[in-house]
Amino acid sequence: MGNPPCCSYYKLFVIWGVVGVVLLGLGSCNGEDDGDSSSSSSSSSSSPTPTVAPMEWKEKESLYAAIQGLVGSSWNGSDLYPDPCGWTPIQGVSCDIYDGLWYVSVMNVGPFYDNSLRCIQAANFTSHLFELKHLTSLSFYECFTTPVSISGLRWEAFSETLTALEFRSNPGLVGGLPPSIGSLKQLQSLVLLENRLGGGLPPEIGNLGKLKRVMISGNRFDGPIPGSFGNLLDLLILDLSGNDLSGPIPSSLGGLASLLKLDLSDNRLEGPVPPEIANLNGSLMLLDIGGNNLTGRLPESIQDMASVKEMVMSNNPELKGDLKGINWGNLQELQVLELTNTGLQGDIPDTMSELTALRHLGLGNNSLTGNPPKWLAALPHISALYLNGNNLTGELEFPNQFYTRMGWRFSVVDNPGLCYRSPITSPSVDSPHGIKPCSTSV
Repeated sequence: MGNPPCCSYYKLFVIWGVVGVVLLGLGSCNGEDDGDSSSSSSSSSSSPTPTVAPMEWKEKESLYAAIQGLVGSSWNGSDLYPDPCGWTPIQGVSCDIYDGLWYVSVMNVGPFYDNSLRCIQAANFTSHLFELKHLTSLSFYECFTTPVSISGLRWEAFSETLTALEFRSNPGLVGGLPPSIGSLKQLQSLVLLENRLGGGLPPEIGNLGKLKRVMISGNRFDGPIPGSFGNLLDLLILDLSGNDLSGPIPSSLGGLASLLKLDLSDNRLEGPVPPEIANLNGSLMLLDIGGNNLTGRLPESIQDMASVKEMVMSNNPELKGDLKGINWGNLQELQVLELTNTGLQGDIPDTMSELTALRHLGLGNNSLTGNPPKWLAALPHISALYLNGNNLTGELEFPNQFYTRMGWRFSVVDNPGLCYRSPITSPSVDSPHGIKPCSTSV
């Protein structure tokens, strides 16, 4: 039997809650005024009453040329948008006034809206992009489909202004992440999702002390996680999932005291879970290190992570260990515990009954033994329970109403020594799927 259904409902709930908190603190990513005293007002494509002011001439020419490199030379900005920061705004472009002149502050390229700027197949960067001297937010979504690299570009030109950089769903974005990204010392948000970037992660990212969000998921990065990432003390989200990263989890990550979400899943990380990770016990809500090659037993130190709502370590088959020796009662916020396919042995301890907030418990495809305790069905919020693929034995003593309520969200298949008592008076009552009724002699 395959792995149980993913706990995506709960994971998305936690993730989007975390992202919402971060976005509230990153107003400049959406072109909002960030409090810079040199800017007196702003304009965006949705502003109905733009401030009357001229746009700096070179800035306008640079904007037109940068857009042409992305959407094609047939795009005539001077005819279509003669006043791009005023009465003829460009969708995805926002502006701010500096010293009485309009300058571009936000540039979003991609199919965000029906009339958004859309890239041609041969889209590429021009030098004009890096002449936008007050750019604070730059985003490319579904833009690059043929091979394009961001190495060799003048990222240092944005060192004093850029607070948000995003490349999302660009299958043509290849090559490495240049060390010059480390020059963007005002950067608060770095989002690189579902591209084809690869190579090593530049340790220079660890110099960007204002970063609050690093989401580098679904690329082809390999090699170790730089220990310098532990210098990002203001970081709220660190998501490096879905790459080819290897080596140990750096112990320095345990110093990220502000972190809300840590997702290192679906890589090739190895070695034990560093005990320093348990230092993230004040604010961390989501920990996902599943889908790696971690070893060294389920760490007892996880009992100190009292703030965590979702803990995922599944699909680390060599992690091993047991569920005893952990003070589960400390984890009163825990809603999702996913330990499928982690090589666990031994019984399910009664101390886990203290996980009263638990909604999802995944213990499938391990080597657990003993009889499933009756209190599992009595957990007040449990709505998904996976015990399949173990060596559990004896009679399953859960109430029939539990089977009816849970349906396919409860699984005990592939436990050959386990059976359930079929009710004599109500043979039509739902029974657990995939296990045999006990014989009358049991």
